[in-house]
Amino acid sequence: MHELSIAQSLLAVIKEEMAKHGKETLVSVKVKHGRLSAVVPEALDMAFTVLTTDTPLADARLDLEEIPVTLRCHACGQEFTPDAATVPLAPCPACGEELGHTVLSGRELYIDYLELE
Repeated sequence: MHELSIAQSLLAVIKEEMAKHGKETLVSVKVKHGRLSAVVPEALDMAFTVLTTDTPLADARLDLEEIPVTLRCHACGQEFTPDAATVPLAPCPACGEELGHTVLSGRELYIDYLELE
């Protein structure tokens, strides 16, 4: 379960930002993750909850948002968002090409914002 190590890294960054800004309370954190990042939202939420239990961050809310996959066809240049079920072999809606697309989005994993007090 790599979500545990992701949650540990997120908490390290959060604590660093809290210290940098002289804040003591984390109200919420929003994390954006790409569909191809292999993050299981439920597992990340559980890991965050486990790691913050009985700490000053225990009441913080973790908001997760999935970023869809966007591809650019290598044959015709069309940008498109494939259906979730067709991502490994995603036919271009313009020309039908299935392989060799460039991934424009969907691999991200980052903290979008922190709400601190």
